[in-house]
Parts: sequence; structure tokens; C-alpha cells
Amino acid sequence: MIRWLVVLLAALIAPPLAADELRPAVVELSERAPGEWTLEWKLPIAAMPGGAAAGLARPVIPANCTMAGEPVQRAAPLELLGSARLACDGAITGQGFGLTELLGNSDAIARMVPLEGAVQTFRLTADAPTATIAAAPDRWQVARDYFVIGTEHILWGWDHLLFVIALVLLVRRGWPVVKAATAFTLAHSITLVGTTLGYTGLSSRPVEALIALSIVFLAVELAHRLRDPERVTWTRRWPWLVAFAFGLVHGFGFAGALAEIGLPQGEVAAALVAFNVGVEAGQLLVIAGVLAVMSVIGRVAAPFETPAVRAATYVIGLTGSFWLFERVLL
Repeated sequence: MIRWLVVLLAALIAPPLAADELRPAVVELSERAPGEWTLEWKLPIAAMPGGAAAGLARPVIPANCTMAGEPVQRAAPLELLGSARLACDGAITGQGFGLTELLGNSDAIARMVPLEGAVQTFRLTADAPTATIAAAPDRWQVARDYFVIGTEHILWGWDHLLFVIALVLLVRRGWPVVKAATAFTLAHSITLVGTTLGYTGLSSRPVEALIALSIVFLAVELAHRLRDPERVTWTRRWPWLVAFAFGLVHGFGFAGALAEIGLPQGEVAAALVAFNVGVEAGQLLVIAGVLAVMSVIGRVAAPFETPAVRAATYVIGLTGSFWLFERVLL
């Protein structure tokens, strides 16, 4: 009965969870000619106040700019797209742009793309929903923002998160976990950097399917371990090798999320390194958290350790299977 309740719970929570949950709102201000700018925005429904009430969050334009005509907006699946032409009186350096509001833990990316000079990228938050345009990009501001974006991606990107959790539950012991996590990090760093710099790449659909398959694979290995703790498989013998192989695939997923955000011209290296370090920091937080919980359960409630791992296995396996069928068949 407990197993079927866990399966039912996983079925209920699986559909809302999506790959690469790092899909923030994006506001881009692009210069078309001296004094003429185009403002474009993408507002995910989930990130906006009231969910489907898309019209509540509005773009903020520089104080010395006015809209030339009415903005154009259209609805797309789970997001609102809009654009407007701006006429600006003089330079927009020192002016602010962004969104009227961001609620909860949602964030947004703001980009300023001039005809001459470097692109500036900013991370907007609920406390600071607008950004101030600088004379030149601030390297430390770029590094700070992309570090936070990378950390959030691993913490809120459910497919990557479930893979890391499953890997820790499978390996469990300290040093093997460190080796597997290091192999996973090295692998996804290779494909992340290679794809971002244009040396390699895969389309998003097979990547997302393979990421879901990696979760199912580890869930099956977890189930085998629970059934037969003495059974030796390749994964249990060389977990770092399996983590490295699937890490290459997950790196393509990280690169896809980063491509959606964009990298600031002139600070590509700083942004890329900071994003990757942020991903690693988030990953280490997850690993430490899972190991801490397992340690507490083992010391305080040892009889419940195996049922807890079994329940987690069902949730991880069913969620990964749902994603796999969804990404292959739909």
C-alpha cells in the first residue's frame, strides 16, 4: 500500500516539473539606429503575478525614452511575448529598464544591446526588478549574476537535481560520491563550454530525452541495489564512469539554458566560468544535503532508511519515466 501511495504521489507531481526550469523572464533593449531602440520581452506565465494574469507585469523603459506607438503583445505557450519601438532623447547611460515587478523567487534577465560597444546583461530580482545601464559592463557584476544563475539552475532544474540525488543515493559513501560528482562536473563542463563557444552541440529534444533516460537508468540501478545489495554492476563498480558519460549529456542541457539567457559581449569568459562555478556550487549543496539527511536517518531512525530510499527511488523513477515518454512521444 505504501508503495502504491508513493507511485500515486509521484504521478501527481511529475507533470508540472519540467526540464531546465531556468526559464526566466527576458527583457532586451536593442539599438536600431541613433536614438531608435527596440524593446522586446518574454514573460513566462509562472513567473508573473497571478499565474495566468499575464498583463500585470509590464516593461520599464529608460526615463528619456518614449514608446513610438502601441506595444505589440502575443500569447505563446506558457509565456507572453511583446515588443515596442522606442525613441530616446540622448544617451541612455545611467537610465533604468526592466520590469515593474517580480514576485517570490522568480528572476529575470535584462540585456542592453547597443550598435557600438559591449552588450550588458543584468539579473533582475523581486527586490531589484530594474537595472541601471552602465557606461561599460562591470566584470564583477557579470560574474556575480551568472554565478547566482548557475546555482539556481541546478537547484531549480528538476531533471539535473533528480540525477544528482539519485547518484548520491546509489553511491552513498563519501569518497566514491566525491569522485562521481567530480566526474559529472568535468563532463558537463566540457560540453557546456564546447557548445557555448560553438565547437559542438545537439538539438534540445534528444538532449532532454537522454537526460530523462539518465534519471531512469539510475532509478533502475537503485531498485536493483535495494533488491540485491550484493549484486555488482558496472554502475556500482565504476560510478564515476557512468556519471562522466551522463554528465556530457547534461552539459548540453546546461548550455541550452545558458543560450536562452545569452552571454554578455566582452565578458563571455567571466560569465561562462561564473555560471559553471555556480552550477558546481549548487550541486555540492545538493550532495551535502542528501548525505546529511541520510546520515541523520541512519543514526536516529535506522529502520526507516531503506523504506525512505525505496520511496525516493519510486518517485525518481516514475518522474524520469514520465519525462522520457513525454519527450520522445510528444
